[in-house]
Amino acid sequence: QVELAESGGGSVQAGGSLRLSCAVSGPGHSDIRYLAWFRQSLGEEREGVAAVYAGGGTAFYANSVEGRFTISEDKDKNILYLQINNLQPEDTGIYICAARTSSQWVLNALQSEIYAYWGQGTQVTVSS
Repeated sequence: QVELAESGGGSVQAGGSLRLSCAVSGPGHSDIRYLAWFRQSLGEEREGVAAVYAGGGTAFYANSVEGRFTISEDKDKNILYLQINNLQPEDTGIYICAARTSSQWVLNALQSEIYAYWGQGTQVTVSS
């Protein structure tokens, strides 16, 4: 069992920055293979924006955010971060972190179906 709790969202103007945090806990947290951030925008499907392989640090990004979003981990504190720079109105949405413990090979780390554990999300609102 893995528990995830996001924080750090808020309302910002276009061009601003935010750092989102996801506290990872639970007896299964040492078995995590992948961690990811998803974005749920109003009227749109949940989109994977960034993911990281917990074992080796390899990161994956959606084309729409590459260069502006950075995913990272603090393994000592068990926190997953998402640094978002140059925020745009289209970045508005609920940002949700997710975790995968299965060791099966992953084709697409940004696909929501491969994640079994989800947080509640933190709202990010960007005004123009």
